[in-house]
Amino acid sequence: CPMKTLLDVHTHTIASGHAFSSLQEMTLTAKEKGLDILGITEHGPNIPGTCDPIYFRNLHCVPRQLYGIKLMLGAELNILNTKGDIDLDEDYWRMLDIRIAGIHSLCWQGGSKEENTQGVINAMRNPFVQIISHPGDGTAELDFEELMKVSRETHTLLEINNHSMAPIRHKTVAAPNNLELLELAKKYETPVIFGSDAHFSTMIADYSNIMPLVEKAEFPDFCGFSTFSFLPKSPFFSFTGAVSTFGSCCGSLTNTGWLVPGYVFGIFTPWLCTGNGAGF
Repeated sequence: CPMKTLLDVHTHTIASGHAFSSLQEMTLTAKEKGLDILGITEHGPNIPGTCDPIYFRNLHCVPRQLYGIKLMLGAELNILNTKGDIDLDEDYWRMLDIRIAGIHSLCWQGGSKEENTQGVINAMRNPFVQIISHPGDGTAELDFEELMKVSRETHTLLEINNHSMAPIRHKTVAAPNNLELLELAKKYETPVIFGSDAHFSTMIADYSNIMPLVEKAEFPDFCGFSTFSFLPKSPFFSFTGAVSTFGSCCGSLTNTGWLVPGYVFGIFTPWLCTGNGAGF
């Protein structure tokens, strides 16, 4: 079944302070790569050098359709401690199209495995948080099985992060941790999301470190499955339509939520069949 990458919702621009492409450069590259949706999620204020909170207040200036790409503008917020506290004020959360939260060593006050896990779970239960970034990167020791159970319950997506597995990052536990997450997603019939974590335009939708794990885990794709469920916490778009046994897809993007397959053979990835039917 032919595959096409439709989205990447975890990327950064120069506004994050340690990334190297502008918003327009990122959007043009997304268009060149054939994406439908690009999420730009600048780091929250507890990362040194990132944008001032006023940046998020002014996101209304940016069109959400640019160069034929649907833009989702938001933040990768920081989970600060084992209580699950998150930076930025709630007033700012409400201004964002998409809210990712993750642990970063520069601003994380951790504890035991159980305490760390509870902190992430508390963040997942925050009604504004839609995705947990790079839980498998090894910054904090976590109980992935417990996180997957809460992901299934709360519809907060766990990310399989490509950049954390880049050899230059020297995160040796990232690959085995992400493989475990994929296997648990199958076990608990729970969607996950891939993210490039791009800090330069050419990195957008680069899932080259993820795909070997997908093959090793025998991770399912959309081909031949048609059961859908609604994820109310997910970002402002939806996939509506049907996936036939021939692998054809038909649907539309709306602002009502995110529809994804709801059982083991429909684990969500940014890949969709583009077979012998109408596609996006």
